[in-house]
Amino acid sequence: QVQLVESGGGLVQAGGSLKLSCTASGRIFNNVGVGWFRQSPGKEREFVAAIRLSSGRIYYADNVKGRFTISRDNAKNTVYLQMNSLKPEDTADYYCGAETSGIGVLLDGLEYDYWGQGTQVTVSS
Repeated sequence: QVQLVESGGGLVQAGGSLKLSCTASGRIFNNVGVGWFRQSPGKEREFVAAIRLSSGRIYYADNVKGRFTISRDNAKNTVYLQMNSLKPEDTADYYCGAETSGIGVLLDGLEYDYWGQGTQVTVSS
């Protein structure tokens, strides 16, 4: 079992920044993949960014590339999402997930085994 807790969401003006955290507890394996997804009302869940903890390989959605940065602190079992140059269209509930097989496609939310409760991000124009 893996438990995930997100934090760091809030209200920010367009152009501002927020840093989300995803802290994991439980049976954490080195080959876990951790991903950030978001969902806004009436829209499907959308991939944002992911990192494979063992290799450090990182993936970004095209619409956040250059603005968002995913990073990890293995000692703290925490993955961060630094979000800069935020836009109103970034408004959503942000969720982190853990993919524990080690071979799943991290861009696909269906590959994830565990999810956090989400944190809300609102970007005002």
